[in-house]
Parts: sequence; structure tokens; C-alpha cells
Amino acid sequence: VQLVESGGGLVQAGRSLRLSCVASGMISTFSAMAWYRQPPGEAREFVAGIYAGGQTKYGDSVQGRFTISRDIAKRTMYLQMNNLKPEDTAVYYCKAVSGYEYWGQGTQVTVSS
Repeated sequence: VQLVESGGGLVQAGRSLRLSCVASGMISTFSAMAWYRQPPGEAREFVAGIYAGGQTKYGDSVQGRFTISRDIAKRTMYLQMNNLKPEDTAVYYCKAVSGYEYWGQGTQVTVSS
């Protein structure tokens, strides 16, 4: 399984971005998919997850601003990020779980103040 993220970039605070994660296989086979991020000099942290039944979960710092979704037909998971803040600056990674964890290569998001 390969995961490829896209959609990162440089934006001003308060603006929005949408990240995409395209999988090489059927995402309906995954028990969970998630977004993580790694700010400069910090550990990787959970951002949002979506589970087999469609349930979603968010990290405290993004609750109410970010929305995770998926399109099974397109084999794609999304992260809609609204009201971005400078502290959202990080490399964003997607992860898929199917008895094993698969990770994408990451996409950089930089939010300027």
C-alpha cells in the first residue's frame, strides 16, 4: 500500500487548506485512517482519524477547525483545515491501518502570521 499526500503550502493565518491522501489500494479495507503532523523540532502528533464505520476523532487543538473525510470510490482521505494558525505549521502525514501501519511521505503546511 502506498499513500501520497498533497495540498500543502504556505498560507496566511485565518485561511484554509485542504489536504488529500490518495491510497494505492481500496481504503474500505482499512480499519482506520488518520492524519498526523510533526511541527519543527517536535514529536509527531495525532490530528484526526476516521474509522471503518465512519466515526471521526480529532485532536484537541484542531477540534472545530479541521474536518476529516474520505471518498471510498476515489481511494482518498481529506483534511479540510479552516482558520489556520501559525501553530498549525508542520509536516502533515497520513496513516492507514490494516493489520499494519502505512505512512505517506508527508506534505508541508506553513501558516504565516
